[in-house]
Amino acid sequence: MRWVAAVELLRAERRAGVLVTVVGTRGHAPREAGAKMVVAADATWGSVGGGNLEATAVSRARTLLESPRAGPEELTFGLNDKARTEHGRQCCGGEVTLLLEPMPVVPAVAIFGVGHVGLELARILARHDLDLHLVDSRADMLADDRLACLDDAEARVVVHHSPVPELALGSVPAGTHVLVMTHDHAEDFAVCDAALRCGHLASIGLIGSTAKWTRFRSGLRVEGHDEEVVARIQCPVGDASLGDGAPPSIALGIAEALVRRFAADRARVGT
Repeated sequence: MRWVAAVELLRAERRAGVLVTVVGTRGHAPREAGAKMVVAADATWGSVGGGNLEATAVSRARTLLESPRAGPEELTFGLNDKARTEHGRQCCGGEVTLLLEPMPVVPAVAIFGVGHVGLELARILARHDLDLHLVDSRADMLADDRLACLDDAEARVVVHHSPVPELALGSVPAGTHVLVMTHDHAEDFAVCDAALRCGHLASIGLIGSTAKWTRFRSGLRVEGHDEEVVARIQCPVGDASLGDGAPPSIALGIAEALVRRFAADRARVGT
């Protein structure tokens, strides 16, 4: 498998990795500048030269994987009989510099309901490196021309037209943050009920008033969820005091809370 495909595989499987690149050489070296290798906790793809050079790079990359907050770093190797490491010697006679770039698992967000607020929220989140799932029972809300504002997104955007929106919960990856804001309170309730029955989700947020949440909380208890489980849902979601209550302001408050959550998640993993 080529390194590009390996990067895609790790992202799809939500596994962390390290991209190792030959960024400089002097004299004789086993690979030219630009050669790449991808390292995961239990596998590697590609090669930066084999032998001591590669074994040391793999070992260091896996150390970085154990520290999710680690940043990129460079390693320079002398390839001569005097340069010995725990993996032995490599006597090509040159020097190689490697760049190790950690590739952490990116956040995943699913927006159920791509109406006025949902689309504004998607516009904000699309500027971040994350997996963004857009779910709606109305095909016109997901039309190409309506979502054209996301064409230059940094996020990976996945569109789900689902007449029964809660079924899309089975298609989102583990650790997804779910935001429920459909056009129909019955749909909202069905998604909330199904989300509470899923074991693979992260946070669950529901847009709405305190009165709406009082009705939903009571209904979810009737559906068999105990109070501790129901409390997984945050409603209202985001910072309701931010702005003027217009869709862009509501979306901004929700996005701000999510970005803070992403930072907390990274900090917790790194402890």
